[in-house]
Amino acid sequence: MIKIEPLGGDPVRQWGRQVDGAGAPWWSMHARNKRCIAMNLKKPRATKLVLDLVRTCDAVVENYRPGQLAKMGFEREKLEAARPGLVIAQISGYGQDGIYRNRAAFGVIGEAIGGLRYLTNHPPSMSNLPPVRVGISIGDSIAGLYAAFGVMAALWARDRKDSNGAGRGLSLDVALTESILSMMEGLLPEYGVFGSIRQPQGARIPTAAPSNAYPTSDGGWILIAGNSDPIFERLVTLMKRPELASDPRFKGNRMRVENVAELDRAIGAWTVQFTAAELDRMLENADVPATLVFTAADIAADKQFLSRGMVREVQDPLFGKVLHAGIVPHVPENPGSIRWAGPPVGAHTDEILRNDLGLDDSEIANLHEEGVVS
Repeated sequence: MIKIEPLGGDPVRQWGRQVDGAGAPWWSMHARNKRCIAMNLKKPRATKLVLDLVRTCDAVVENYRPGQLAKMGFEREKLEAARPGLVIAQISGYGQDGIYRNRAAFGVIGEAIGGLRYLTNHPPSMSNLPPVRVGISIGDSIAGLYAAFGVMAALWARDRKDSNGAGRGLSLDVALTESILSMMEGLLPEYGVFGSIRQPQGARIPTAAPSNAYPTSDGGWILIAGNSDPIFERLVTLMKRPELASDPRFKGNRMRVENVAELDRAIGAWTVQFTAAELDRMLENADVPATLVFTAADIAADKQFLSRGMVREVQDPLFGKVLHAGIVPHVPENPGSIRWAGPPVGAHTDEILRNDLGLDDSEIANLHEEGVVS
């Protein structure tokens, strides 16, 4: 994968806590295994370089505002002429058409208009604070996953039509807003059928019970998901309240949801007698889905994550030893590897110009002198 950055580097290099002179460690994982070339796309010679790179690629992914790619000299027709069968994925706030297409947007905007921001809060009766955001830019990540899935499906469709790989390429139009909306479960169907607007539930979920975060004696929380009849029976048996399983208020999931406040009070009165660690062990032994609320430190030390390679130590020339998340999905037959951490700005510029585009040293030096690349 080749990533084209501006001469000063991708803004993500400066996101989050930083190390003087090195930037943000987030970049170490965000750009790993990518070959990075720094280029000033406003320079006319850069246009030709990009089109020459496109000739070597199966797909192009971009996230400018609609129409910006064409303004830069990369109309669909030019890209297709450079590489017949090219798949082009365009990620934007609202999509390539529609009345909002030119509005500015980031992940948080997609999360709000897609319905997620309204739901990530305690019920209105419990708080008058603004709805909180999910702790990461989930809108950007979901849109990126849709784009990646779409690229692979489009390449399969292209090559399936022509075994030589010369089938027609497809365009993928991925909107941040629509990516979030697609995750909203029954929000639209329920409104369409009942006219009901799904409301924030805090730590609960609206469709199954019990499923909540419950207080512990040491001031922590334990998450318990006892939302099937067999699991609920095991939970109340552990609580020494087996009669709750046959209580008409809690008989079956529908009744448990209707009476969830009473049920949660009963469970919370039990959990608060024990520490979070004690509850975690007790619930595991009872085969009830439960967990502590993990911090970064908990994740880094977790034996399950470590045993599956989901927490890895990576040597980074900018930061030294860095912890990375592993590779998802895990493919046992070919698990893949982290070949290098996110590289410095322009780390692969000369390599790409020389090996991928066949330029000689004098041509490369001239591009540097003109400020086309760095």
